[in-house]
Amino acid sequence: MENTPEVLRYAAFASTPDGGNPAGLVLDARHLDEAGMLAVAAAVGYAETAFVTEQGGNGDPRRSQVRYFSPIAEVPFCGHATIALAVALSTRDGAGSFTFDTPVGPVVIETAGEGTDITASFTAVEPQVAEFDDAVLAELLGLLGVGVDDLDPAYPPRISYSGNWHPVLVFVDPTLFDSFGFDPVAMRRIMDVQGWAATVTILHRMADGDFEARNLFPVGAITEDPATGAAAAAVGAYLRILGLVEPPSRVLIHQGRHVGRPGLLTVDIPPDGGAVVSGTAVRIPSKEKTL
Repeated sequence: MENTPEVLRYAAFASTPDGGNPAGLVLDARHLDEAGMLAVAAAVGYAETAFVTEQGGNGDPRRSQVRYFSPIAEVPFCGHATIALAVALSTRDGAGSFTFDTPVGPVVIETAGEGTDITASFTAVEPQVAEFDDAVLAELLGLLGVGVDDLDPAYPPRISYSGNWHPVLVFVDPTLFDSFGFDPVAMRRIMDVQGWAATVTILHRMADGDFEARNLFPVGAITEDPATGAAAAAVGAYLRILGLVEPPSRVLIHQGRHVGRPGLLTVDIPPDGGAVVSGTAVRIPSKEKTL
C-alpha cells in the first residue's frame, strides 16, 4: 500500500527475540490519522503498537508525542511498547533521557547502555487504588472459576491505577495459578463494561519472594499478554498504597511462561510518585514478523 509507514518490531522485557512481549513501533507516524494507526496495529497483530505522532516537542529533540493502539482500539498507555520504543530511539539517537507525551500525561524514560544491550526505565504516573464492587468481584472470580478463598489473604483484591486501571488478584495456590482458564468473550465484556482498557492482572507470590504474573488481555487472537509494563507499575502502586512493601523497595515480576515468551520486569517502588519499571528490549528480525 502506498505511503505505508515503516514498522519496527521489538520484544520488550526480554533478552532474545522469542521472549517477552512483542510490540510494533512506528517512529514517524505524522501522516497517519487515527484510522490509519488502528489499521497498522491490526495488521501488525501484536497486543500494542506505539506511534510517534510528533517529534521534537517544545523544541526538545528527545521529546515526542506517542499514541498506543491494540488491534481493536486505542490504549491510553502501554508499558512494554514504551520500553521497546525507548530502546529503539536509543539505538538511533543514543541513550539518555526521553519524554513521551502520552494520553495519560508525560512519561519520562531513562535509557542506558549501547548496541544490543540497552535498558530502559519509565516512571509511571501518580498511582491510585480502588476497592472492587462486591458484585463485580464476584463476577470476575466466577469467570476465572475461582472463589474468594482461592485468593491470598495477605493480598486483598483491588483495582490499581498507574496509567491504566488493572484489577489485581493474588492466587495462593501455584497449581491453580498455572491451570485456571477463562472465556475470552465474557472477559472482554466485563472489561469493556468496567472500563478496564488494559489487562486483568493475576499474581502469585513465589517462594523466593518474587512475583509471577499472568495478564489477561482478550483482544483478537490474543488472550494473555506476555509482559505488561503498565500492569507492573500498577502492581507497584498496589503494594505501596496497601502497605505491603516498605519503600523504597524493588520487586521482580516474572511473566510470559504460560504463553511461551518468558520475560522479567523490574519494579522500583519509591516512597511517593509513580513506580519505576525497567527492562530490556531486542529487535525481532524480519523473518519473525507477525502480520
